Amino acid sequence: MAAKKPVPPRKPTAGEKAKAASDAHKTVARNKKASHDYFIEDRYEAGLVLTGTEVKALRMGRASLTEAWIEFDRHGEAWLQGAHIPEYLQGTWNNHSPRRKRKLLLHRAELARLASKVQAKGYTVVPLELYFLGGRAKLEIALARGKQDWDKRQALREAQDKREAQRAMAAANRRQG
Repeated sequence: MAAKKPVPPRKPTAGEKAKAASDAHKTVARNKKASHDYFIEDRYEAGLVLTGTEVKALRMGRASLTEAWIEFDRHGEAWLQGAHIPEYLQGTWNNHSPRRKRKLLLHRAELARLASKVQAKGYTVVPLELYFLGGRAKLEIALARGKQDWDKRQALREAQDKREAQRAMAAANRRQG
């Protein structure tokens, strides 16, 4: 009886490659100042209501969250304010305005929890990261508490001490090896 030949692995088709690429987490913009200015407590993933030209501009990788914030209206809805998504270059007269407010899509319980926490003193909701997941634009938001200046200095000092310790350990390992 002859031994069976091993079957080589099948190459993925173009459609399977496109699906895998669309399911990947593609970061468009990140708010690096948020972790410096706030203590991050809870994180949430929210959908965004966008126009077609906004989605096309985001797919080009152009957006900024540095001056953005989340605001709750009297109807209990959450809105992204101050985020900059530049106009789509190939857009026509119906192009979007770069700093318009955009509605966030969250579950009602999450909206209620965030709105009640924001009413408490010192809490706010900040955008952390804008990305595509499964072909849809998502925004990672966080419930955060503001840092004082001395908190920021202490965090910078701790990071610097950690870097120095890593350098010292690396130097010691190089001498031994």
